[in-house]
Amino acid sequence: MRLLPALLLTLATAAVAAQDAPPPSDLPLLDTLGTAPSAANIERDVRTLVGFGTRHTLSDTASPTRGIGAARRWVFDEFTRISKACGGCLEVRYVSGTVQGEPRIPGPVEVVSVIAIQRGTADPNRYVIMSGDIDSRASDVMDATSDAPGANDNASGLAGTLEAARVLSRYRFPATIVYAALAGEEQGLYGGKFLAEEAKRQGWRVEAVLNNDMIGNIQGIDGVIDNSTARVFSEGTRATETAEEARARRFTGGELDSPSRNLARYIARMATHVPNLTVRMVYRMDRFGRGGHHRPFNEAGFPAVRVMEAHEHYDRQHQDVRTETLPDGRVRHYGDTLDGVDFAYAAKLTALNVVTLAALASAPPPPADVRIEGAVSPDTTLRWTRPPAAQAPQLAGYRVYWRDTTAPQWTHSRWVGNVDHVTLHNTIIDDAFFGVAAVAKDGSESPVVFPGPAGSFGGY
Repeated sequence: MRLLPALLLTLATAAVAAQDAPPPSDLPLLDTLGTAPSAANIERDVRTLVGFGTRHTLSDTASPTRGIGAARRWVFDEFTRISKACGGCLEVRYVSGTVQGEPRIPGPVEVVSVIAIQRGTADPNRYVIMSGDIDSRASDVMDATSDAPGANDNASGLAGTLEAARVLSRYRFPATIVYAALAGEEQGLYGGKFLAEEAKRQGWRVEAVLNNDMIGNIQGIDGVIDNSTARVFSEGTRATETAEEARARRFTGGELDSPSRNLARYIARMATHVPNLTVRMVYRMDRFGRGGHHRPFNEAGFPAVRVMEAHEHYDRQHQDVRTETLPDGRVRHYGDTLDGVDFAYAAKLTALNVVTLAALASAPPPPADVRIEGAVSPDTTLRWTRPPAAQAPQLAGYRVYWRDTTAPQWTHSRWVGNVDHVTLHNTIIDDAFFGVAAVAKDGSESPVVFPGPAGSFGGY
């Protein structure tokens, strides 16, 4: 790999600050969390969710044993049980909205999601969110009565979210973690839309949304079996980018450095704490022409990604449960049933979420108002704004990152101390992309923030 020119750092603040030793790079808690989720717990929850017969958004809401109403009440009760085990550390409640006059929801229907909020100890208005979907569907998207087990799509993602709450509720973090069971996904992403709207109304500073949609299948329709890879999809440019910001990005770069994209890079780094797992970043908001519950958060201006299995089996998605005999005599099975879920793999992808949430919630908030200058100069200067001390009592300082413009991941970094700007001497701004991350005293880091509106995670 060709290396960028060596960096000579000149700090405009006190020299002693520049010489502060960086925090430790090993994070033993994350290694512990990387094996903490239980495959048995996930299997139990997936089986319970499948047992409701159908969880279609338009299905029965009154029955105690079948339909979307029974399913969401069970999820509420399960979050409540988890909260009781941690001394009431979770605020469990419903988030709902009414939809009508839409192609997939013609009549007035209340779409009800369930969330559990684990309040942060120092910066409670900074939120990191993990989500899975409650609902399921059969071949006909309007069929609210036929069995639609939805074992992988998406009982697996919801079971992972419940298990993440079990694991992380044993700890306390500076930032707030939300575990969200979102409804109405198959009918139009309504649960995510309503939660994103509530987050905007309440003024939540949403740093990350990890949407888990199908995390249990290891055998693709192409015949490939893979239990050691996850995919993370992320948008390249912000959905809320203005025309003026787009014009600036055209000249300064940032097409590959939205906050969602740098969140995806962060998740890929976190995979080192999960045994036998790597992340394949996909430079697309979602699968080609398809959607998921992270999209409403992107559209509200929040960093959000989709975490999912590496290989999909389309016969097990959006299909009535059935078998068909092919002309050559082979039998083809359709339907999203329990035999298509690998619970150990689902636990592994849950662990990826768990270590990411813990790292994000432990780290200081990402640096705000990151700026860069150095045109027609041998040097490059980065500047940023530090948070109020009360929001980041664990802040140790900052690390500057850089990479070749064609590199998918940040390849170089340098600890610069607790400063608010740095000049990189003899480093040409034209030849690399740069960013800044905040570092906690225990070594936890925020995502890397690319300079300017293209990469901003927001303010304090």
